[in-house]
Amino acid sequence: MKFVNIGFGNVVNIDKIVTVVSPDSAPIKRIAQISKSASTLVDATFGRKCKAVIITDSEYVVLSSLTPETITARIEEAKDE
Repeated sequence: MKFVNIGFGNVVNIDKIVTVVSPDSAPIKRIAQISKSASTLVDATFGRKCKAVIITDSEYVVLSSLTPETITARIEEAKDE
């Protein structure tokens, strides 16, 4: 089991990640809003601007203040180890 740091010491299991996307589009904002009302939203931004939305296979949605590119690079590094 490998984990990726998504900022501020928070980690997500790499095997559970389905996608990492930018939060700018309306459908992604809607997904985040729906998961918030369903209590499956994890806000790991620590009050900073959300720059990435991570969707997991267990239908949890994780908000991160790191960019999708940074998170993707960290995932690739972790997979190579």
